[in-house]
Amino acid sequence: MAEVKFYSGEFIPLEMHKVRIVQKLHLPPVERRLEAMNEAGNNTFLLQNAEVFMDMLTDSGVNAMSDQQQAAMMVADDSYAGSATYTRLESKLRELFGMHYILPTHQGRACENILAQVLVSPGSVVPMNYHFTTTKAHITLNGGSIEELVADEGLEVVSVHPFKGNMDIGKLNAVIRDHGPAKIAFVRMEAGTNLIGGQPFSLQNLVDVRRVCDEHGLLLVLDASLLADNLYFIKTREDDCKDLSIREITRRMADLCDVIYFSARKLGCVRGGGMCLRSEDLYRRMRGLVPLYEGFLTYGGMSVREIEALTVGLEETMDEDMINQGPLFIAYMVDELERHGIPVITPPGGLGCHLDAMRFVDHIPQSEYPAGALAAALYIASGVRGMERGTLSEQRRPDGTEVFSNMELLRLALPRRVFTLSQIKYAIDRILWLHENRHLIGGLKFVEEPEILRFFYGRLAPVSDWQERLVAKFRADMGTSL
Repeated sequence: MAEVKFYSGEFIPLEMHKVRIVQKLHLPPVERRLEAMNEAGNNTFLLQNAEVFMDMLTDSGVNAMSDQQQAAMMVADDSYAGSATYTRLESKLRELFGMHYILPTHQGRACENILAQVLVSPGSVVPMNYHFTTTKAHITLNGGSIEELVADEGLEVVSVHPFKGNMDIGKLNAVIRDHGPAKIAFVRMEAGTNLIGGQPFSLQNLVDVRRVCDEHGLLLVLDASLLADNLYFIKTREDDCKDLSIREITRRMADLCDVIYFSARKLGCVRGGGMCLRSEDLYRRMRGLVPLYEGFLTYGGMSVREIEALTVGLEETMDEDMINQGPLFIAYMVDELERHGIPVITPPGGLGCHLDAMRFVDHIPQSEYPAGALAAALYIASGVRGMERGTLSEQRRPDGTEVFSNMELLRLALPRRVFTLSQIKYAIDRILWLHENRHLIGGLKFVEEPEILRFFYGRLAPVSDWQERLVAKFRADMGTSL
């Protein structure tokens, strides 16, 4: 996305692509949206996509492919073993990350399963800048625990700090001292902290973490699922990296790590995943789990057509004009909302625009899941599907008590190259209306609560008739434009 100055003086992100394939959208009337929300148990994950106008639930597996990716899918070598298609992916990963050993998987959480099974044991600890839901689940299921060591700025909702995803080095040293290096399974850095606003870490912070790992003989693992956004922020926000290419930054990051894993549903814009390893011994310990859980070592549960597209997508990630659309669209949305007094996470991060439910609906206690309630309310008001990233996304303690999240966020993901600017403006408009009527929004309560990853398929109900009152106000204000 080029830095183009508009004569009007307005900042408008300019897409550096044109649309070649379109998909028809449907906007159900507000009464139907209320019915659909109740049928889904007030869980946006359980909505049928036919009932969704703008799907901002996630950027995982819903990004637009390029014409070059589509073309590459036609030359795939569709063989079970020894596929030339896989060889091309392997070569591209070795070129970009400089690691010789590659394990393909069907998506990122499959890598987490393999990592946890091999490296995590009862009583072990995994320090990380911030957890992700499935990462934490795999570690705890294997008897380990996590330590979140994000810098203090990372939990400040309103900030100008450019790298709120940085790990606090003092906290890391303290955890190693308290537990002892032998208890540390590995140190994990997440490029673009998913649960606290898609905030990046700096290259210098990764250098500092590597130094600590070397002092204590610890493995450094990078979750590179949101690498594209983090690369863009390092390039544009870190002074020492402004003259480096995206490819050079990528290699410098990779050279600091022992293991890199990723969800290709985010990085590369296809459905798949993989892990790159520096150690042959670690590779041999892990590789047996790929045919056991995923598929053979030359497809790992992926379609070979997706593998061909991934190879192209990884190369396209080295193009700044490709990876900057997401961050620039997100910045536009965040800036417009902030200009109108809407509480959002700042500075704008990657992945999506994040509404701060703690301030948006400050009358709803955390025990009634304010971010989940806001997600339900926004869908009713707009047909826009977002994702709760707050207390609903936590899991209860063993004694059944609730774990209240550090933040209550409604994440509105912006899949890469999917939405137009007019659609973003529509979402902004409906958020403005909802904020004006936020006093009508009430809380939620569980009616069906799974023990593991409850936010995916748990069902909830409103604590009052607030949704009907919200619909009545919407009809009164919008007339026939429902």
